[in-house]
Amino acid sequence: MKRSMYDADWTTRVRWAALPLAMTVAIQSFAADLDTLQARGGIRVAVADEAPYGYLDENGEARGAGPDVARHVLGEIGIDDIEWEVTAFGDLIPGLEEGRFDMAAAEMAIRPERCRRVLFSAPNTSYGEGLLVRASNPLEINGYQDFTERDDIRVAVLAGATQVDIMSALGVPDDRVVSIDDNAAAIDTLLADRADAYAGTGLTVSQLDAQHPGVEIVQGFEDPKVKGEIVRSWGAFAFPKDATTLRDAFDEVLLDYRNTQAWEDTLEGYGFTQDDVLNAFRFDTDWLCRHQG
Repeated sequence: MKRSMYDADWTTRVRWAALPLAMTVAIQSFAADLDTLQARGGIRVAVADEAPYGYLDENGEARGAGPDVARHVLGEIGIDDIEWEVTAFGDLIPGLEEGRFDMAAAEMAIRPERCRRVLFSAPNTSYGEGLLVRASNPLEINGYQDFTERDDIRVAVLAGATQVDIMSALGVPDDRVVSIDDNAAAIDTLLADRADAYAGTGLTVSQLDAQHPGVEIVQGFEDPKVKGEIVRSWGAFAFPKDATTLRDAFDEVLLDYRNTQAWEDTLEGYGFTQDDVLNAFRFDTDWLCRHQG
């Protein structure tokens, strides 16, 4: 990973982790200052290494719907030097709160409980759910509701991801839910029989399906419903709570960019469907922070 203008060496970064709370808050405010970031021309942006949302390719370059759009928008507001930080999905919000990142480009779903901890941009993507199972689906798993109704199957979910809340809302018992730290562990978790399915977004499970012949996507997947509504997520960029000026400047460019063919081509290039693209405009962030989930 490339060396940042924010730290002289790795030892310095490790020492930061041990700073007292008051100094951590000061660092968070410093990191969120738009004028400072523009003057420096650089920013720390976190991804969860999850294709196609935000990940590093084989050359260590940031790719995905989040990084590609972020790169354009940040360039428009005068920030060209991006240090990409890879972290576990469940560490994205704590990292923003503690000032370790200036923003996250992981297409994190906008949810009320998350809105209480971070600021979200306007929606950048929209996506539905999916299930990954062992090849040939030997246990005939069709949808999320199966884990509520059957006691012979277990589902793996990414720690901190939306699927944790979905399973809880559906009433899936805790002993049928297996938490994993990253999507890369999903295939091994299934093949080692530690879980019988992996619940993720449709795009995520499609990416995993292509990586190993021993797993496959559930065909005829039944979309989950919570309180009578089909579950769909709206992904956005996330910022520390005090980064209002940065978020607002980012949004001003993003809202215009969403009306271009270039933005649409970027999303479709990563597997988002036309329906996904159109759904990105369905709700704004304020509404999702009040109602989604």
